[in-house]
Amino acid sequence: MISVGKIFDIFDGERLTESNKSQSSVHGMEQTIEIEERDFTGLCYVNLVDFDALWGHRRDPDGYARELERFDVKLGELLEKLGDDDLLVITADHGNDPTHTGTDHTREKVPFLAYSPSMTGCGKLPDTDTFAVIGATAADNFGLSMPEGTIGTSVLEQLQ
Repeated sequence: MISVGKIFDIFDGERLTESNKSQSSVHGMEQTIEIEERDFTGLCYVNLVDFDALWGHRRDPDGYARELERFDVKLGELLEKLGDDDLLVITADHGNDPTHTGTDHTREKVPFLAYSPSMTGCGKLPDTDTFAVIGATAADNFGLSMPEGTIGTSVLEQLQ
């Protein structure tokens, strides 16, 4: 597993084959694009912390909007490099509404966006009650079974 951003810190380096610290969300996307150009097999796990640390908790909607614009440019570059067997998932670990009061994480729903050049359909998936659907989908994508006793059901077949 290759990591970009603060993933090394989150997982204490466990099971990582490569770790890349990033200086910003834009830098993290640039690193992700470089990794994608290697045509590796496995998982590249990216954390773009600026949305959270610089804009969400600081309740700065203008900064958040500018960060989304910068991300969108880099996302376009990444999408051009994806192969038919690649699966891109964009999500978050909590809400981060920069217009909310206070400094805590907000409670709005978080995204689960999935894309592969091989996908022929599009649309909204049913809401789920757990992040575990993402882990189960990633495991399924690599032909792995979820460990016994864990929750979450893959939606990989719905992403076709």
